[in-house]
Amino acid sequence: MDARTSKSELTRAAIVGAALDLAAEEGLESITLQAVADRIGLSKSGVFSRVGSREALQKAVVEEFGRRFIADVFAPAMQQPKGLPRLNEIMRRWIRRTCDVEAQTGCIFTAGAFELDDREGPLREHLLGEVTRWRAALRRTVLQATECGHLKPDTDPEQLVAEMSGLIMGLLHDTRFLRDSRAAERAQLAWARLLNTYLS
Repeated sequence: MDARTSKSELTRAAIVGAALDLAAEEGLESITLQAVADRIGLSKSGVFSRVGSREALQKAVVEEFGRRFIADVFAPAMQQPKGLPRLNEIMRRWIRRTCDVEAQTGCIFTAGAFELDDREGPLREHLLGEVTRWRAALRRTVLQATECGHLKPDTDPEQLVAEMSGLIMGLLHDTRFLRDSRAAERAQLAWARLLNTYLS
């Protein structure tokens, strides 16, 4: 990789990072080429030359949020044995990230879902795809825990994933809006209680 390519990739990363910060503060629809250009001291054409259209930049933001989320929550948990250890580690990391990151900056998956829930278009479809992929990964992990005999044989993975997601959404509300200092502790207790109903 030559120096010019490296500089271009770093500039693109800075553009996407600034757009991600903007989306976390004001929503995905707040992203414009000009707003991002103003944040990092580039011209609007300089932003366009590296990321393309506003729609392409919004898509890149959703993908970057997903990449960071997976790197913090899912990828490290894959180092745990299949089954309950892996499922517990995912939930532990998800709770921690919600309190340490999303509580400060907002969650693109959650806030974006509320922002776009009554709109149609490619941005909604792209976000839906990212969220659906995440829930599919959770569902596979639940299925593995069932196959390992850690969860009851009749465990409905869709139901458990929905309950896990609902727990995190409540945690985000309590830690970000209510600013409850015990929100993470409450979420861990709620997860333990929920999980206990599924243990074999």
